[in-house]
Amino acid sequence: MKLKCLIVDDEPLAHGILEKYISRINSLELVGKCNNAIEAINFIHTNPVDLIFLDINMPELSGIEMLKSLQHQPKIIITTAYSEFALDGYEFGVSDYLLKPIKFDRFLKAVNRVIESMSKTSSKNIINDEIQTDSENHIFLKQDQSIFKVNYSDILYFEALGNYLQVYTTTQKIIVRETMAEMEEKLPNDIFIRIHKSTIVNFTKIEKFINNHIIIVGKEFPVGTLYKNELVKRLKG
Repeated sequence: MKLKCLIVDDEPLAHGILEKYISRINSLELVGKCNNAIEAINFIHTNPVDLIFLDINMPELSGIEMLKSLQHQPKIIITTAYSEFALDGYEFGVSDYLLKPIKFDRFLKAVNRVIESMSKTSSKNIINDEIQTDSENHIFLKQDQSIFKVNYSDILYFEALGNYLQVYTTTQKIIVRETMAEMEEKLPNDIFIRIHKSTIVNFTKIEKFINNHIIIVGKEFPVGTLYKNELVKRLKG
């Protein structure tokens, strides 16, 4: 079953990018494109929609005002050029937000979150060009000539070290030759979260969040500005 998607944005460029991205995912179907919130409200009243890609800053009626008017709200992914607007949507239960210009890998992650929230099974859905199921609870890490099988539950955090990553577990430190972006793509985003350009942590290991820092096993980590909104959303549940 495909999710019926609606694009609501006053920028033609955003329409083109989102339409292209949607077409690359088998589980999504674009059913409409609206240039403003009023047009979108009328469309939703007469057409079934599962997922809306919604801009916030639009003339006449903003995306937030549109959300307030909907009695039966589909899943929402906010698309905006202004990070300060993203927090405004969380009280309306938005699934995720995408900062413009939107990158395809970030788009995939947001859509995957929607799929996961709508799934009635416990298995995790991961999207590449289509959705695949992956129920593994571990990762293989290569250090020099050795390969380690490490359970996700044993990983505390990842720290960047030049072209390498330091992987800290409950029992050891493993150094792997991978970039932060490459590792982030491999990890399940329901367990791990990136909090800084040089740090990924196991979300389940976070003990405290205070003054823009988190604490894991007594160690303090700064939270980058670009990653704070996502962390706060996850912490609020």
